[in-house]
Amino acid sequence: MISFTRQKDFLVGIDSDGCAFDTMELKHKECFIPNIIYYYNLQGVSKYAREVAEFVNLYSKSRGINRFPALIETLERLRRRPEVKARQVQIRVPESLKEWIKKEKKLGNPALEEAVNATGDADLKQALEWSRAVNRTVEWMVKGVPPFPYVRESLQRLCQVADIVVVSATPEEALKREWAEHGLDQYVRAILGQESGTKKDFLALGSQYPSGHTLMVGDAPGDQKAAEANSALFFPINPGKEEQSWEEFYKRGIDHFINGSFSGEYQAQLIAEFDRALPANPPWVEEPDV
Repeated sequence: MISFTRQKDFLVGIDSDGCAFDTMELKHKECFIPNIIYYYNLQGVSKYAREVAEFVNLYSKSRGINRFPALIETLERLRRRPEVKARQVQIRVPESLKEWIKKEKKLGNPALEEAVNATGDADLKQALEWSRAVNRTVEWMVKGVPPFPYVRESLQRLCQVADIVVVSATPEEALKREWAEHGLDQYVRAILGQESGTKKDFLALGSQYPSGHTLMVGDAPGDQKAAEANSALFFPINPGKEEQSWEEFYKRGIDHFINGSFSGEYQAQLIAEFDRALPANPPWVEEPDV
C-alpha cells in the first residue's frame, strides 16, 4: 500500500465478500456463526445466537464490519434478548477485546497475536482461537463461488482507465485465494485486507487522483462511510439485489463515473435505495443491560 502509485486517471476500490462475490451468507452461516456458538459457549441459546449474528453481519447497517467489532456487537445484542435472559444463560462480553479494538488500527490476527503474546490475556487468546478457527473453516468450506454477473465485465472495462484495488475487511490470504481462483486478480493493482488497515485508509490513495476520480463499490454502510471520509464517490451493491446492482453499474454507472456525471442526482438515487435496504434496529425486543 505504501508503494502504491497512480498509473491511470481513475481509482476504483471494490469490496469482496457480498459485493464482488456471493460469499457473505456462506461464510457467516457456515463458518463464522458455528464457531461463535462453539468458542463462546452459546449452545444453550444457539437459535438466538444465530439470529443475532446473522442480523449483525448480514441484514443490518452493521453489515460488513470487521469480525471483531461484529463479534462484540453480537454478544451484546444477544445478552439483551429477553429470551436469553429467561433461559438464564450468561453471555459474557470480553471487555479486553473491546479495549483492544479501540486501540488497534489493524484488526487482524497478526496484531491480535502480538497482543496475546504481550499480555497473555485470556479473552484476547479466546478471540484469536475463534478467529483462527473461522479462517480454517472458510478455507475448507468456501470454494467454487463465482463473482456476481457483470463483475468480470465491469472489471474488464474499468481496468482500461482505472487503477482497481480490492478494499476489504477480510484476511488477505482468503482474498487473494478467491480472486485468483476466478481469474479476477489480473484486473486489480492491489488486494488489501484487514492486516493492512481499514477501508478508510485504503481509499486515502485517492489523494493521488483528481477530484471526482475515486469511486468505492461496496455492499455495506461502512463502505459508504469510508468513501465519504475520503471525498470519494460511492456505488452501492444492494443486499438481495446484487445482480441488478452490478448490471446497473456495468450499463450506466461506469459511464457516469468516467464522464463526470456520477455525483448529484444519480448518486443520490442510488444511496437512497441503499439506505432503505438495511435496518438499524432488529425485529426482536431488546432489554437494557442490568
